[in-house]
Amino acid sequence: MDHVTSDNTLREHMPAEVRTALDRATGSVLVDTAQLAAARSRYDDHQAEALARYLGTSQATNTVRAYRADWRDWLAWCAVEQRTALPADPLDVAVYLAVAADTITAGRWRYAPATLDRKAAAIAAVHAAAGLPSPTRADVVRLTLRGIRRARNTRPQRKRPVLLNILTDMLGHRPDDGWPGGVARRRDTLLLLVGFAGALRRSELAAITLDDITVHDDHRTGQPILLINLNTTKTDPTGTAEAHVALPRGDQPDTCPICALTDWLAVLASHHTRGGDGVRELLTETTAETRHHHRFTPPGDGTARPLFPAVNRHGHINDTAISGRAVGELVKRYAHRAGHDAHDFAGHSLRAGFATQAALGGASDREIMRQGRWSNAGTVHRYIRTANPLDDNAVTKLGL
Repeated sequence: MDHVTSDNTLREHMPAEVRTALDRATGSVLVDTAQLAAARSRYDDHQAEALARYLGTSQATNTVRAYRADWRDWLAWCAVEQRTALPADPLDVAVYLAVAADTITAGRWRYAPATLDRKAAAIAAVHAAAGLPSPTRADVVRLTLRGIRRARNTRPQRKRPVLLNILTDMLGHRPDDGWPGGVARRRDTLLLLVGFAGALRRSELAAITLDDITVHDDHRTGQPILLINLNTTKTDPTGTAEAHVALPRGDQPDTCPICALTDWLAVLASHHTRGGDGVRELLTETTAETRHHHRFTPPGDGTARPLFPAVNRHGHINDTAISGRAVGELVKRYAHRAGHDAHDFAGHSLRAGFATQAALGGASDREIMRQGRWSNAGTVHRYIRTANPLDDNAVTKLGL
């Protein structure tokens, strides 16, 4: 098969009924369907459904989504090559990964080694869910993945951090604060500021709800402090750590997270009480004077509605939360508007920008780790070295 053949091309060669079957077969790739069937035969519906519900939530949503896509790709390749997908022959898996590693799209490798590792993990997970031994444990698969990593012995392409000057440029390219652009403007302002100051991952940003927000007073200054509870995170998927981030009032109204929260809560309150007409009236009456002073209104909602719902270009506010992928696209879009190469940025750029900017400001690694909830100091040290490569560096003692 040609190296540049895409998965979509593979699907084009399949009969329609095969494509439909493939799409239908990926509904619960990580759930042991045999055990569920046994539970339904031995227990009543309530007990069996309870088991199914908790098995279905045992993996992060993003993991399940990625594994489903990876498993669908593997099924498509097997259908074209007339190979058995489940149980899989280790040699077939090794060839599949090798061919994928050689795939080039738009002059670039289509799959990074880490992506191919995930594809192998998806195949292993489905076999485990089916009660079958994993084909990826075979030497031919392990050595193929090792060979791919050695052949691609290149530095990982890290996305650029959004530093304060870049963030300011991005905020300078928001829509006007009127109708309908003011809806996206206010939501995006809060999202960018909270993502940056809170060192949040894109999935964490997307998951924040109104009842996750509380406001406390700074006992030293009497100023409000915004506390955002993170129910689950990448490193704490069960939420046992009860992680949260604290955001103080900013020095400038334009970059103050609490001012941005107040502006956005006013929009959400108008939307939920009077609908689109209320939001239009609010944004039409907004004056420049009110936009350039510190403002604060306690959240007061306490509902589980998303803090960052999807918004369309007509100012319509959706009931569902923005996705993590949409957060990354939003960062790219504003970076492009500010004159930067969008390819250099991603959702993680906000989190990386916090660590780098904090290091530039003289923050210690302990302080950076606390806000960013990093447990590995080595990760933070990479950001610090990027920000201040000569700090704590013996080269400055050479007397050159």
